[in-house]
Amino acid sequence: MSQHGARRTTRHTRRGGVVWALLITSVAGFMAALDNLVVTTALPSIREDLGGALHDLEWTVSAYTLTFAVLLMFGAALGDRFGRRRLFLVGLTVFTGASAAAAVAPGIDSLIAARAVQGVGAAIMMPLTLTLLTAAVPAERRGMAYGIWGAVNGLAVASGPLVGGSLTEHISWQWIFWLNVPLGLALLPLARLRLAESHGTGAPLDIPGTLLASGGLFGIVYGLVRGPVDGWTGAVVLTALFAGVALLVGFVLYSTRAKNPMLPMRLFRSRAFSGVNAASLLMFLGMFGSIFLLSQYMQLVLGYSPTEAGLRMLPWTGMPMLVAPIAGILSDRVGGRPVVAAGLVLQAAGLGYLASVITADASYAIQLPGLIVSGIGMALYFAPASALVMSSVAAKEQGIASGANNALREVGGALGIAVMSSIFAAQGGYESAQTFVDGLRPAVAVGAVVVALGGLAALAIPARRRTGDGGRGASAAPGTEPAAAAEPALATTSPTTPR
Repeated sequence: MSQHGARRTTRHTRRGGVVWALLITSVAGFMAALDNLVVTTALPSIREDLGGALHDLEWTVSAYTLTFAVLLMFGAALGDRFGRRRLFLVGLTVFTGASAAAAVAPGIDSLIAARAVQGVGAAIMMPLTLTLLTAAVPAERRGMAYGIWGAVNGLAVASGPLVGGSLTEHISWQWIFWLNVPLGLALLPLARLRLAESHGTGAPLDIPGTLLASGGLFGIVYGLVRGPVDGWTGAVVLTALFAGVALLVGFVLYSTRAKNPMLPMRLFRSRAFSGVNAASLLMFLGMFGSIFLLSQYMQLVLGYSPTEAGLRMLPWTGMPMLVAPIAGILSDRVGGRPVVAAGLVLQAAGLGYLASVITADASYAIQLPGLIVSGIGMALYFAPASALVMSSVAAKEQGIASGANNALREVGGALGIAVMSSIFAAQGGYESAQTFVDGLRPAVAVGAVVVALGGLAALAIPARRRTGDGGRGASAAPGTEPAAAAEPALATTSPTTPR
């Protein structure tokens, strides 16, 4: 074969590998992200079939959030140590099996247990989707790839109530879990055959750090999800929050001295890494809490069915599918910092507008501008934020960087629901349409302020600088090579061709 033919074959093979990696990781990320909120609109039907008290129903949501958030960094560390493709397959298998168990659960307790196991599988699978995608995509095309990946994940997070409501309304609530089974079974052989294996540093697992981080996140997330229910001054809630904070402080102190820490604290010396993680935490805090309350507003106050409410939120929730790939291309050309900051400002402006126009009988037309602006803002955030996280560390540390960013997003989401629910309860309630609006408006206004603070955090990220060869490189942590700017860095992940 001629050299020209060989190069053409190599390019064709690489393009095929990129497409497969993008498809597999996007669908897997969609499954994990969807299950964050997909259950919320199915709770009345679940209670009718399985029984259970109010706190049991809340745990069908919280059990997943809890194990997912707590084990994300541990799942990423396992992938770095034992092989990212291998652990991705393990996580996908656990998630798929637990989804089937949830669908056939005979009682509320078994459903809660299955949801907790689902979270374990998602925590192993989710952070590895981004590292596997990064290893498969050439540096010059990662912005667009992250854009598509971010669009699919953003759509999953925002459309959870629509998907759950539609399946529950038109089929049965069990199908919110059965949906994952054929997808998971289809992805397992594809991932085994089409994804290349890669590893991190090869350092031994950090057992003390894992226990401190997992225990700290467990305490904080448990306290956050129970606070609105049990009261913020309850003994169990306060104990969980204080213990969680204490363990995380211990984790930080330990990680500054450990030889091979699970999350090296030196990464936070990078303004890029610190800035994008702060922006992610604040973005999810404001967005999750707002979607949680606004989806209820459309159903309980305006009288829409779950499906009708979800359809009317599509200008917001569906916008990432249209705009996020464009945002990824923009970030390749001008850098992720201005795109992320602009997206957070637009998201904040949209939430602020909605807080100002919401009434007990507000027309859909008056809400529409806020939904569209919020959707564009969310879309501009997702893709460049992923690229900024991955380019702020060396290639061998991308797994744990992805895990840390996802963990902060989950904690931000749990905190957003808890904080905004508390504001809602303090200012209003469910007694009437007007009392609901009285609580909703200040809660969404706080969400707008929080997302705007995320925009300020994004501006702290260093602007992209030109490299010496005339190309452009992303800002990186001190002592690291930006992965998005230097393709050879991927050699440290030791990719192997799947058999």
